[in-house]
Amino acid sequence: MNEVDDAVLEFFEAQDEGVALPPTVVWYNLHDLLEVIDKSRDTVARRMRKLTERELLEKVSEERGYYQLTHKGRRYLSGDIEPEELRTDSDG
Repeated sequence: MNEVDDAVLEFFEAQDEGVALPPTVVWYNLHDLLEVIDKSRDTVARRMRKLTERELLEKVSEERGYYQLTHKGRRYLSGDIEPEELRTDSDG
């Protein structure tokens, strides 16, 4: 987990429950409008895939690449799940 992960999850949490968004829209809002991150769109897309591996986001449209915040993602943001509990095999 890193600052981009947290910014993405917090952005989803701030939206209406159940909203689904593609990485480009998330990046545009976090980078251009809110100026919360200084990372590329590709970095945001890659981190959103990692968040999906950790089951914090769910890809709800393979065809269009839309994601939603999961219940587990909300639990992480509320502090019920520690970052150490979210490690995957690809984390090394």
